[in-house]
Amino acid sequence: MSFIKSVMSYVIPIVVGLLIAFVVKSTLLTVAKVQGTSMQPNLENNQRVLVLKQAQIKHLSVVVFSADGVDPDEVGHGNYYVKRVIGLPGDTVDYKDGSIYVNGKKINQSFINAYQRSTGTGTVQGYQEDSNWDIKKLSSHWQYNHGAVKVPKNSYFVLGDHRSVSNDSRYWGFVPKDKIMGVAKALPFGSSTKRHNVNNLAY
Repeated sequence: MSFIKSVMSYVIPIVVGLLIAFVVKSTLLTVAKVQGTSMQPNLENNQRVLVLKQAQIKHLSVVVFSADGVDPDEVGHGNYYVKRVIGLPGDTVDYKDGSIYVNGKKINQSFINAYQRSTGTGTVQGYQEDSNWDIKKLSSHWQYNHGAVKVPKNSYFVLGDHRSVSNDSRYWGFVPKDKIMGVAKALPFGSSTKRHNVNNLAY
C-alpha cells in the first residue's frame, strides 16, 4: 500500500500538470513558427511566435488564422497565415498615394519604413504599382464577398508587412473571426518547433 501511495504521489502531479498544459494550449495560448517572408521586417522566416487565443483583436494586431476557406487556393490544405489587421468590422479601407486610410483617416505605419509602406501596396490584380484602391475596387476580383464596400460583421481586413510578396486581403478578401487562432507576439528565442507552422505564402 505504501508503494502505491509513493507511486501516486509522483503520478498525480504529472497528470495534473499535463491536464493544465492541455487546457492552457487549447484555450489560452500556443506556439507557432513563421514560414515565409510576407511579414518582414517584423517577423522573419522560421521565427517563433506566441499565439494568445483570448487576446483582443485591435487595429494593427498581428493575427494567426486558418487559410482554409479564406484563401480560395487553400481549401483543405491545413495552412495557417500570419498577417496584420488593418480593418475591423464596419471599417472602410483605402490606399491613396502611398498611404493607407481607415475610415478616411491615415493610419500610422511606423512598423515599416516609408519605402516599405509604398512599394508593393498598390500591386493588386494587375493594376499599376502606384494605383489607388479601396475595398469596392478590390472586391470586384474576389471569389468571396464580391461587391463589398466595407469590412463585414465578425470579419477583418489584413495585410502582410512585406506588401510586395504578401498574399493577403487585397487578393481574396476578409478573414472571418471564427478562422482566427489568436494574436501573435514574437518570441526572442529559437526557431525549431513542431507546433503550428504559419505559412506566409511569399510569391
